[in-house]
Amino acid sequence: MTKRRVVITGLGVVTPLGDFLDTFWGRLLDGKCGIRALTRFDVSSYPVRIGGEITPDDFHYEDIIGHKEAKRLDRFALYGMAAGIRSVLDSGIDFSTLDRDRCGVIVGSGIGGIEEMEQQYDKMLAKGVGRVSPFTVPRLMVNAAAGNLSIQFGLSGPVSATATACATSGNAIADAFHSITYGEADVMLAGGAEAAMTKLGMAAFCALRALSTRNDAPEKASRPFSKDRDGFVMSEGAGVVVLEEYELAKKRGARIYGEVLACGATGDACHITAPDENGTGASKAMNKALAEARINPDQVHYINAHGTSTELGDLAETRAVHKTFGSVAKKVPVSSTKGALGHSLGASGGIELAITCLAMHRGVLPPTINYDEPDPLCDLDYVPNHARKANVQYAMSNSFGFGGHNTSILIGKV
Repeated sequence: MTKRRVVITGLGVVTPLGDFLDTFWGRLLDGKCGIRALTRFDVSSYPVRIGGEITPDDFHYEDIIGHKEAKRLDRFALYGMAAGIRSVLDSGIDFSTLDRDRCGVIVGSGIGGIEEMEQQYDKMLAKGVGRVSPFTVPRLMVNAAAGNLSIQFGLSGPVSATATACATSGNAIADAFHSITYGEADVMLAGGAEAAMTKLGMAAFCALRALSTRNDAPEKASRPFSKDRDGFVMSEGAGVVVLEEYELAKKRGARIYGEVLACGATGDACHITAPDENGTGASKAMNKALAEARINPDQVHYINAHGTSTELGDLAETRAVHKTFGSVAKKVPVSSTKGALGHSLGASGGIELAITCLAMHRGVLPPTINYDEPDPLCDLDYVPNHARKANVQYAMSNSFGFGGHNTSILIGKV
């Protein structure tokens, strides 16, 4: 079977730096940080009291999602819906002119509707079994964002949801890419959504002792690749892209951000939470993407790193880049935007692919902020602290998750 070309024509994000694409991008390039003291619930007894909390100032859904409909959604699905709708608006696509049986959605979540589960459990204990809402299951299920986006646009092609922790969006986009490549669909919405910053969610991640404890300096807490990094910062949000068969996009005169050339996916088969310290699985994912696309390492002009600001993770990813890129590893700009956004778990890969597209399309690399103390073991070009102009022909976006999931998405300029 002849493989079909797949391009990205729409981007939608919900982040602590905003949900309007140009505003979000401008703040990211300016080195702004969306990490702040948490206010949604009382965190006074928590060892970690900061995160990438999305406030009403960051999130404007009222113009695209009705109040009644929003009340029926857990926050993660609301974020996913908003990002998906904004990606469609950005693409300019009109589904009424297409065969909707050939249009679908793959939008996942690492955690799903944990806030809904907590609230209904508290209600059950306080008021009895009969007071649990009949909307509980539709709100908390991991596929809620995907299902609601399918209904929103009447898309009856492939519709599913991935759940591979922090690699969720990467796997969703890879699956959607393959659906179009091999002729199952013509248009797919793909990405992830997350809202796990709840009472239990924060307590559980605190118990892992993987979070930064810089409570007095939230904007400095996420420090990818810097020697003084002390853990990742929890965040929330959504990132959804519109993937489209190239000839269809070309025919309708769509603006094309880039072409998805290949997606590599592997498993570490090592540990349920820790990465392979040598970056072997991550390197294999990058190698697969390069091999499938028939692109040499020295042709890649930018890598958007997973880069969570953990001691083990950042070092493992650095080693993985060295394994894959060899003698040119130090020449490839590598930045982690989690310094600005924190780690939005299953949503991060969708947000970061959107960032990678913008970097290539607009010719500017976003910085790794808070990079204050070089780590001799992390010795790549991390685009420290300031955005950088660049002519990017090929770029890569990495996502790695608990369970040993690794994804690497390679895109090229059209």
